[in-house]
Amino acid sequence: MAEIRPFQALRYNSQLVSPSQVVTQPYDKITPATQERYYAASPYNLVRIILGRREPSDNTVENVYSRAAAFAHDWRERDILRRDSDPSIYACSQTFTSPTDGTKHERRGFVALGRVEDYSARVVFRHEQTLAKPKADRLDLLRATRTHFEQLFLLYEHSGEIDSLIAPKPGTPPTIDVTDEYGVENRVWQISDPAIVAAIQKAMADKKLVIADGHHRYETALNFRNENRGAADASVRGNATGTNPDVHDPDAPYEFVMLTFVNMNDPGLIVLPTHRIVHSLNSFSADEFQRAAREFFEIEVIDAALDAAQATELLRARGRTGTAFLAVTANRIYLLRSTKAPASKFFHGLSPQQQSLDVVQLHKCLLEGVLRLSEESIRNQENLSYLRDAAEAIAQVRKGEADIAFLMNPCPVQKVRDIAFAGEVMPQKSTDFYPKLLSGLTAYALD
Repeated sequence: MAEIRPFQALRYNSQLVSPSQVVTQPYDKITPATQERYYAASPYNLVRIILGRREPSDNTVENVYSRAAAFAHDWRERDILRRDSDPSIYACSQTFTSPTDGTKHERRGFVALGRVEDYSARVVFRHEQTLAKPKADRLDLLRATRTHFEQLFLLYEHSGEIDSLIAPKPGTPPTIDVTDEYGVENRVWQISDPAIVAAIQKAMADKKLVIADGHHRYETALNFRNENRGAADASVRGNATGTNPDVHDPDAPYEFVMLTFVNMNDPGLIVLPTHRIVHSLNSFSADEFQRAAREFFEIEVIDAALDAAQATELLRARGRTGTAFLAVTANRIYLLRSTKAPASKFFHGLSPQQQSLDVVQLHKCLLEGVLRLSEESIRNQENLSYLRDAAEAIAQVRKGEADIAFLMNPCPVQKVRDIAFAGEVMPQKSTDFYPKLLSGLTAYALD
């Protein structure tokens, strides 16, 4: 049972700051150059909290997390960040142009609190593995600020009733209206009517939720909840007798996290491919790669003069009947295809459903099997990087900056759902839901 609640969002005061100068992309999409640009945009840009600069003098007392907490406290004291007076759910819309084909889309959803659930409860489902280091970083930030400043992106499946409930009435101006650096127009409407809020809660009550983006932050919320439950238990044991220490306050603020919900059937829900670039190998031979890859795939040498648009169109067409990749080397392009999962010892422990995924076949057969990259090196991105832009991936190989690039088709949302509901996972960077949710539109303070 998915339990959602309205909340009094912490929001930037538009009378004192311009929203376009203070919002950011999610922390894990912020490059060093982007960080500097955000710092220059405004002294109140959210980057100072979610991904502040590290200083040589940092120690266990003074560091990025203590500075983030100080900024958050100061901005609230100065009314830069202001809490809404009414518990609300926040309808949101992103209007954007697809970077793959130039078509115009709108993706709708809403922001609310959701109860933090263990995966074993089968309410919230993941589809990707997580790493310890990013979770430790986000947990330190959450401990310091006691505020969820960024959105977690979750999917639910519904025929449309919820979409009609959150749709603003014609002519209703948005509460927030900001266009980001990628030309995505982000709008938010505050919904405070208790009857509408209750109807949304009722409609969501039987929904299963799939994490689209934010696996590390969701598991950070889980760890933070458990940490606070442990502290509450210790307090009960130390100050009372005859009390069951395993009974937790279900309404404690740390039992909830701020989530953005989007219908899986939303026509504006777009998944982009994430291409793989392999670099810094001790040795690489295109001929040897071609020979070894034939164990798993049919291989066709295609015109090496194809540009990125032509290559991705060919890949899309060939992928309609099975798995397809393009492998780009310094002066060749190979089309790799299969109509069923190839037999491979590298699939040990994986279900047939996982084996059918393009990304699993790429990782297991080609990265591990042919190029001999270990699972650990792939997790640590020692010889592997990821790019959304096919032209840039091809350019890196052509300039000698990489040994080989693999261009991929996107993973359909239905496959993401099926993998998640089966309790299975995909390799990292298997999905790229576009556009990203802006950070800084709403925040959830736990005090």
